[in-house]
Amino acid sequence: MTICYHPKLNDHGQKVKLSHPHADGPPEAWLDAEHVATVTPDGWMPKAINGIPFSPWKDAPTTTAGWANAPGQDDNLIEPAFHASTGMKAAAGVVIEETDGRIWVIHPSNAFGGYKATFPKGTTEGGLPMQAVAIKEAFEESGLQVAITGFLMDVERTTSVCRYYRARRVGGTPAACGWESQAVSLVPKAKLLGILNRTVDHPLAKMVGAK
Repeated sequence: MTICYHPKLNDHGQKVKLSHPHADGPPEAWLDAEHVATVTPDGWMPKAINGIPFSPWKDAPTTTAGWANAPGQDDNLIEPAFHASTGMKAAAGVVIEETDGRIWVIHPSNAFGGYKATFPKGTTEGGLPMQAVAIKEAFEESGLQVAITGFLMDVERTTSVCRYYRARRVGGTPAACGWESQAVSLVPKAKLLGILNRTVDHPLAKMVGAK
């Protein structure tokens, strides 16, 4: 049996073995808003869809200070106060909406945390603004450069409270996703609930039109 490794090393410089790797979906699915399109790390992608090119975000921030000022934050967005109970970590994530109505989801490597598919998210660090954390996690986990378009909701999980934003793709490519994701998919809203295997994500999906 062939052993499959993620093409990118983890944060400790180690190879990540993928026990049940995904495969790229049919190329034509990217151009059909009624179908699920899937790409694996370094997989094939069309040059663009919906008028927005797919190209690696080469000048993405690489420092905490850089991420604090990452493009795509909405300084005029009105958000409710954030509250996390004692002992709970603060986190931020995004639901990325494509202009054809589909939603981007990541497939965590080896279904980490029991998630076969979910939305990009991660805990806050280095005093980064919530929006900056969401943009950073979107890039690291999906390879996409996004711009915040709105506030969705705060979700309490087992060890964290995560603030979720709506976002749109403005650049990047899912073929450049980091080691935490073994694939990235673009999913029609009608199929979203069936792909998100953890019900904690379902309220978010319904807020963007999943049924």
